[in-house]
Amino acid sequence: MTTGNTAGPQKVVLSGYTSHEAAQRAVDILAERNFPVEHVSIVGSGLRLEERILGRWTLGKALLAGLSSGAWIGLLIGVVFWIVSPWVVGAVISAIVLGAIFGAIFGAVTHMVRRRTFASTSAVVAERYDVLCDAEFAAEARRLLAAVPATDQPH
Repeated sequence: MTTGNTAGPQKVVLSGYTSHEAAQRAVDILAERNFPVEHVSIVGSGLRLEERILGRWTLGKALLAGLSSGAWIGLLIGVVFWIVSPWVVGAVISAIVLGAIFGAIFGAVTHMVRRRTFASTSAVVAERYDVLCDAEFAAEARRLLAAVPATDQPH
């Protein structure tokens, strides 16, 4: 099977996989055998958005997250002030404290405005991942993948 591609040479499907890791492993196999992998692509199809719920997001967690990120930013600003005027160590401590306070306030306000009670992360995932190769290199790529023992094959 070939696919038309207006951005470059015609591509041929070498193999299809149900996971991105398996498709990456196929490309790793080609790379380990000195195949010019710059002629290979991994294309996902049947895309969908998957949101993974990490847990409850409470006001306390929002305050703690804001406090800690604010403290880190305060530390960075305090260190810059300390470098400019090394005799004033109090600038570092006050920058950390102020950063933590403003971070906690920002975290609380953000939590109240968003009104979400859970934390999550989103990713676009595919139902199928095809490994494609430029048509002129496809025969060599198939030969190299076929030469791999079954135990080393991507699943």
